[in-house]
Order: sequence, then C-alpha cells, then structure tokens
Amino acid sequence: MDRQRISRLAHARHPIAAPLSDDSVARLLERAAAGAGGGRALDLGCGEGAWLVRLLAARPNWRAVGVDLDAAGLTRARESATALGVERRLGLHHLDAREFRSRDPFDLVLCVGATHAFGGLLPTLAAARELLAPGGRLLVGEGFWEREPSEAALTALAAAREDHAGLATTTDRVIAAGWTPVDGHVSSQPDWDAYEFSWTGALAEWALEHPEDPDAGAAREAADRHRAQWLHGYRGALGFVTYLLRRD
Repeated sequence: MDRQRISRLAHARHPIAAPLSDDSVARLLERAAAGAGGGRALDLGCGEGAWLVRLLAARPNWRAVGVDLDAAGLTRARESATALGVERRLGLHHLDAREFRSRDPFDLVLCVGATHAFGGLLPTLAAARELLAPGGRLLVGEGFWEREPSEAALTALAAAREDHAGLATTTDRVIAAGWTPVDGHVSSQPDWDAYEFSWTGALAEWALEHPEDPDAGAAREAADRHRAQWLHGYRGALGFVTYLLRRD
C-alpha cells in the first residue's frame, strides 16, 4: 500500500501530522504570527496543509505557500482551504521542499515533523534561514530521546541512537546554529497517546469499513504493526519538541 495513502488515512481525524493537541497548535500559531498587520507563511513539507489553513482562517491578512511531494495531500489542502474560504490566499507547489526557491522572503517558515526532507534538523535550519525575512520566525518540530532508547525502540523506529539526542543537547545544537528559541512545546505523553491511538484507529477503522477495497488488508496490517511498534517499542522513549525560533 502506498505510504502516502496510509498517512492520509491515518491522519483523517488528526490532520496535524505530529503529536500536538489542537490547543497547542493554536497557541503556537498565535505566537508565530504575533504582531500587527499581515504576513507571508511557508510550510516546507505541508502535507494536507493543516497548519497553513488554520493560520489563514485565523489571520485574514496573511497569505501562505505550501510545498509537498504528495499530490493527493495537496488536493486535500486545497479542498480544506476552499471549505474555509481561504483558498485565494494559499499557493501550493507539488515539489521537493529542498528545491523550493522564492524571490521574496517569508515572515514565518514552518517545518513540523518533516525535517527528514532536508536530512535532519540542522540542514532544515540552514534551508529555512535562506527563506526567512529579517525578524521572521521559524516553527520547526523534531524528535528527541526522552530517555535512552532500548533495542526494541530502535528496531520499532528503524533508527540508530545517533539519529536523535536528548532535549537539552538538541536545544544546544539549535542555539549553536545561530537561532534563539522564543517559545516552544514539548509533547506530553497524553499528546503522544492521543496521536498514536488516532493514527492507528483511523487506519484500522477505514479497513473495517472498506473490506472491498484492495488496500483494506494492507491498511489493517499497517495499523496493527504501527500500534505494536509504539506500545512495545518507542512509547516513552521518543519525544517531540516544536520550537519557535528567531535568527540571532
């Protein structure tokens, strides 16, 4: 089954593709777009555009651009924007985020849960720096180790220990790269549990409700496998931090 279709189905009830509650998303967006007047936002790896659509709905003077390789996800983003009447202020690009260029800088750049597109957190920070206007803000979400990962956690995530660091070290690296955290959110265990139950539940329920679909069996298998990897592997080991950053 196509991984992008799995992701779309799994995020049907949790369009923010990260372990963040609605309240946390609203607070981060409010801080990220703080200040009078309008602005321009860019989401690198926007998926279904959930961050941007929410931003535009709350900020009528803002415009936004989303970039992603998932054409179906971009279609969903356009549909969501149309439903909320903000489609005229949203531009979408079916493109590798690493290839996106703009003559005009952005007041806000987002990359939450998509730093893998650039090869990790530090390359993402470097790419965002080139696209951000002076005084602009970067909202970036990244995994970290809540505790030393077990072999079961590493196997479940198909990860190596060096793929992440602890929260303190991760933050030190951000600061050393020339950025200042001005706000942020560390996802709690309830944030994670709600996200994972939603992810696996939405996918499994879709399979139950569409037994005639050729992908139903693969979807159920993917949900069951992901649930086992979470509960028996990385639960409590993998954390997630969303930084709101400004350049030094």
